[in-house]
Amino acid sequence: MRRVTIGILTFFSLFLTVASAHSAERWAELPAFPPMPEPKASGMADVNDIKMYYAEYGEGTPILFIHGGLGNADVWGHQVADFAKDHLVIVADSRGHGRSPRSQQPLGYDLMTSDYVALLDYLKIGKVTLVGWSDGGIIGIDMAMKYPDKLTRVIAQAANVTTDGVKPDVMNDKTFSNYINVAGDYYKKLSPTPNEYDAFVKQISEMWATQPTWTAADLGKITVPVTLAIGDHDEAIKLDHTQMMAKEIPGAKLVILKDVSHFAMLQDPDGYDAMIRNAMAGR
Repeated sequence: MRRVTIGILTFFSLFLTVASAHSAERWAELPAFPPMPEPKASGMADVNDIKMYYAEYGEGTPILFIHGGLGNADVWGHQVADFAKDHLVIVADSRGHGRSPRSQQPLGYDLMTSDYVALLDYLKIGKVTLVGWSDGGIIGIDMAMKYPDKLTRVIAQAANVTTDGVKPDVMNDKTFSNYINVAGDYYKKLSPTPNEYDAFVKQISEMWATQPTWTAADLGKITVPVTLAIGDHDEAIKLDHTQMMAKEIPGAKLVILKDVSHFAMLQDPDGYDAMIRNAMAGR
């Protein structure tokens, strides 16, 4: 009887260990966007043919955080709270996202990059460290190629430089699908055109299907220090694609973030912030 009891206890111990390990799979969860601190300044900047939402926090050397596709600036709540302690932090909603409207122009990375360059000019900010996630990382790489004088460095997480860097089954992933739904809820709350989310998704999907299309020669011309980060469970971007980018961009550093996915800044904010600080220190 004692052996049976021990066997049962051992079984349940193993079961609880497996269940605990499963519940600890943070890469499969999409944490809620954290609350944003109160900005010291915010507004709608005249940028190209739109008015672009921005907010500023803290004081010090400037860091520009750029969110990913379908998202908005509020995804950066953890990072803003941390980096505003010792830096000037700038966040914004890319055109068509969050509080920033679209225009008649089709969405494109070059256009969005020029928006952010114009925003920095509007705010009278010179060089920045640019931290970009997903589409924001693509914008960072685009800026490194075309406007290097605006950058101290680029830290790009989960970016791609050709369309084949994206996993073909990403839209079937449960966590990514959850993100699209959450982004839709934010769009309805924040956008000046709250009923146009489906049209916006259609337009940005057309951009994703055709852009970016940069070559190894394009990447080889980058002179700005670049750190490329990717979660070891990223649902959207291929690891070997990120490794190729690190090989082709002169001096680029590759960081593989542990136990996180495409949404690393939400799943492991402490680790994410440490990665940024290491990159800024040249580590």
